[in-house]
Amino acid sequence: MRPVRRNAAARIVGALAAALLSASAVHAQVTAPPGALTVASPDGKNVAGVGVQDGHLAYYVQRGGRWIIQPSLLGFAFRGAPALRDSLRIVGNERRSFDTTWTQPWGEVARVRDQHNELRVTVEEQSAPRRRFVLAVRVFDDGVGFRYELPQQAALGEFEISDELTEFTLADNARAWWIASNRPRLDRSEQLYSSGPVSTLDSVQTPLTMAMSSGTQVVIHEADLVDYPRMFLAGPRMEGRTLRAALAPWNDGLKVRGRTPFVTPWRTIQLADRVEQLAPSVLGLKLNPPSRIADTRWIQPQKYVGIWWGMHLNTMTWSSGPKHGATTANTRKYIDFAAANGFRGVLVEGWNTGWDGDWIKNQNAFSFTEAYPDYDLRGLAAYAKSRGVGLIAHNETSGGIANYERQLEDAFRLYQSLGITTLKSGYVADTVGGGQSHYGQFAVRHHRKVIETAAKYGIMVNAHEPIHDTGERRTWPNMMSREGARGQEYNAWSGDSGNPPEHETILFFTRLLAGPMDFTPGIFDLMLASSGRPRTPEESRPRTTLAKQLALYVVLYSPLQMAADLPENYANQPAFQFIRDVAVDWDTTRVLDARIGDYVAVARKAKGRDEWFLGAITDEEARTLDVRLDFLPAGRRYVAEVYADGPGANWRDNPLPVAISRQPVTAASRQTLRLAPSGGVAVRIRPER
Repeated sequence: MRPVRRNAAARIVGALAAALLSASAVHAQVTAPPGALTVASPDGKNVAGVGVQDGHLAYYVQRGGRWIIQPSLLGFAFRGAPALRDSLRIVGNERRSFDTTWTQPWGEVARVRDQHNELRVTVEEQSAPRRRFVLAVRVFDDGVGFRYELPQQAALGEFEISDELTEFTLADNARAWWIASNRPRLDRSEQLYSSGPVSTLDSVQTPLTMAMSSGTQVVIHEADLVDYPRMFLAGPRMEGRTLRAALAPWNDGLKVRGRTPFVTPWRTIQLADRVEQLAPSVLGLKLNPPSRIADTRWIQPQKYVGIWWGMHLNTMTWSSGPKHGATTANTRKYIDFAAANGFRGVLVEGWNTGWDGDWIKNQNAFSFTEAYPDYDLRGLAAYAKSRGVGLIAHNETSGGIANYERQLEDAFRLYQSLGITTLKSGYVADTVGGGQSHYGQFAVRHHRKVIETAAKYGIMVNAHEPIHDTGERRTWPNMMSREGARGQEYNAWSGDSGNPPEHETILFFTRLLAGPMDFTPGIFDLMLASSGRPRTPEESRPRTTLAKQLALYVVLYSPLQMAADLPENYANQPAFQFIRDVAVDWDTTRVLDARIGDYVAVARKAKGRDEWFLGAITDEEARTLDVRLDFLPAGRRYVAEVYADGPGANWRDNPLPVAISRQPVTAASRQTLRLAPSGGVAVRIRPER
């Protein structure tokens, strides 16, 4: 993994801060609030406590007897009313235990067990107006979730929250991996990750992944985000180890508008002893309500191709004209390619009117029902259906939420009538809805409206420039995938030469812990010669080997996986067989070996089939990993079809060699994975025939 981009002085200051804060953590005497109420996980390893200290409500978290979160403040600041923080007392509590298991319609795992113990603490002000709230705390073997519940009450009806006062005081100066938030022109998540001690953080997005000096892995995130803004974390900036909730604002600076009864999202703290235990992450799923869709048989994970990569290479355009990509003839070619290779979907961007001119400024010009004259929407939908393929509609809003919501019902009704069951949405703009944050309460309400309306019309959603995943795919399993991070397209045109080799190894333990990501892997023309000329290593292009592009289908989970390159670049390519074969829905997932920012090796069992896929990727360093195949059933014989980096492969000047081999394996076998610089290995393991 490359070093964090900071100057020498900053690195020295960061190192000193880390040393001082770690030393203070060792010697400081930390005590729980007097008379604190506690609740433990079913295995007894995780303990959360809630108590009152100097009139303030505080919580804390321990794992294995060690402090993880030291006593930390809770409460709210309101506009036009005193803060709900001071002179508090606990007036009641109740406890419950749960143990249920359900089957996911799709996912990284087929079955999820929700076993937890819950503590509900009722808190009230000791003097007028005597407002009250409930803090609900659930403790699982893999972490802790807590939320505020504001019951209906005379003293608190309609309200305006100016700040949520939740804090997370880390027990030591953990190493963190983060992307920034709340900065000009950074109101999206398409950034490269940085790494360093918690004490150096400013304002960051979640999931925030941290490794403590004890080895405990900690991930702070949220779950069940419905009518509330996204939570960022404001860092201490050399002042300590306390992170504070920082909510995305309305355009007038307010954070939340609501009325009682009201509940916040869950604040989640995922915990693990080893980094390999962080994935797959299901803590957020367990904190969301059950599915609202009774019959989910129409929700089908799939691989797809599409008219997309050519726009980023500038060989096609979204707008009308001589290079318009979304033509009837071009789309028929993609449909034929999909049908011939077993892909179920064809994405078409730029099919609808509104793309001409400055489409970010002209956000109200988009129609989501009217096609350009050279695109036969109805005829193509029928042709795709005749070939066993479905069109994937594309709705780019450019942040024009009001324009989109006006057309939502008509557009989705049209798509349903044409048999279009999958939608890719987009919000490419610095703000949405006339100056609103991408992540404020306004945008959260909008995204939930889109998901629910799509479910009404039998449509699956893949959102780009989205609200981050907080587990709502359990309640609305038609919310399939989303972007929410820096994806493949940056490798076509980014001014910083594209995503660095360690990027995907970090995504696996940060962004992907929230939920599926539509990264769009599968670029075979790694020098981007199809754009007009080959690129040099210093120019923007994928900084991976071809084998790593294959491995990304296993490592970076999405139930909708794209073969992102131009169809002609897959012709006569033996390695393309792996993309044809790889599954997109899984019974089981096991992380075999990993180090954040360096490498990942993961194995997944295909849903309903006795077939496994293994993917391993590395950063700019060549590596050899030795992994056990003990996840296979004992006594069975299998064949491993291995797609590995070929002789001399490396991302800089020889990314294409792929060595394809087959070998017999059993549960007693070990697999040696040799990874070139920014390379990978992709393996299909099937029963011996």
